[in-house]
Amino acid sequence: MSPVDTRRRGRILLSSPDVGTREEQLVGEAIRSGWIAPLGPMVDAFEERIAARCGRQHAVALSSGTAALHLALLQVGAGPGSVVVVPTLTFAATANAVAYTGAEPVFVDCDEEFGLLDPALLEQALEALRAEGTRVAAVIPVDLLGRCADYSRLLPVCERFGVPVISDAAEGLGATHASRPAGSFGLMAALSFNGNKIMTTSGGGMLLTDDAGIARRARYLSTQARQPAVHYEHTEIGYNYRLSNVLAALGLAQLERLDEMIGRRRHLREEYARLLGGVPGVRIFQRADDDADNCWLTAVLVDPQQAGWSVDELRTALDDADIESRPLWKPMHRQPVFADARSFLSGAADRLFATGLTLPSGSALTPDQIDEVMSCVGSFLGRHR
Repeated sequence: MSPVDTRRRGRILLSSPDVGTREEQLVGEAIRSGWIAPLGPMVDAFEERIAARCGRQHAVALSSGTAALHLALLQVGAGPGSVVVVPTLTFAATANAVAYTGAEPVFVDCDEEFGLLDPALLEQALEALRAEGTRVAAVIPVDLLGRCADYSRLLPVCERFGVPVISDAAEGLGATHASRPAGSFGLMAALSFNGNKIMTTSGGGMLLTDDAGIARRARYLSTQARQPAVHYEHTEIGYNYRLSNVLAALGLAQLERLDEMIGRRRHLREEYARLLGGVPGVRIFQRADDDADNCWLTAVLVDPQQAGWSVDELRTALDDADIESRPLWKPMHRQPVFADARSFLSGAADRLFATGLTLPSGSALTPDQIDEVMSCVGSFLGRHR
């Protein structure tokens, strides 16, 4: 394909929104109902159905997954003088939410096979923090790229130290661990419905919990902490964090199609596995035992000495063909904004960042786009064989 043709068909993105006629139908119904501002019957229905999907008693629809993390942290008392343990291999929002409260993030490394919070290293970190008298407000495990954290090992560690768990399931909706759905773990969990996620409300998120008091306070704080008075009365600081009824309609349609969309992403991962299987020094990240994953993003790990090429060379080849790819998350301990934060490291996240590349994984990819991606990767492999 010539450069002119490539530009005409548009860039192939990593994970673009997958919307269709059902979304259009429900959004139209929301608009015609007159419920345009935040809250409304679509929000109520969306909360109820997400809670059921995630095995929770309560769900609070919010403007973003970051808002859900922020409100969750406020409810466990995160603030100045406390710390929150966060995996270093995550998107910045996990750590940013900690900073919003005035607490300090403490970063802990991951295991090298799946990139998930390392339970043994977490235990070392909690032991060290307890020994020095530091108050740990929470631990936030992250469900990375659609694979649940190892809650079977993490939860007992946190329970032993008396530290609440807030699950960052922003990337995990539809995945399971030990037959339990993502979002069902911990005192609270946060979901994201950002435009690139497994399902989207354009922008949006959800706070999940089994505690009615926590849900009630989240609703209160997310609507500017308005007191029940005929005038606007406020006794504490609140936030404008609620989800609109129109966007909730989009979410309801997406939820109906969630399993179908996960299936298409899984099929795409299988295609990558067939293409890259047997290539020396190359493996699909998180491929082992991935039946419970949602396959949000498929990534490849490359040992350049064995393969004879690096992930940066592959990324450049894809970019030249107007195909988006991206390194794995740059570890938080290497981000300039968190340069002074304390970290407990093994080097695993650094190695994954250096050798990992996420590939186009969206359920909205057309057969022709998938063929283009596979052809580009195949041609690259041929040139470097």
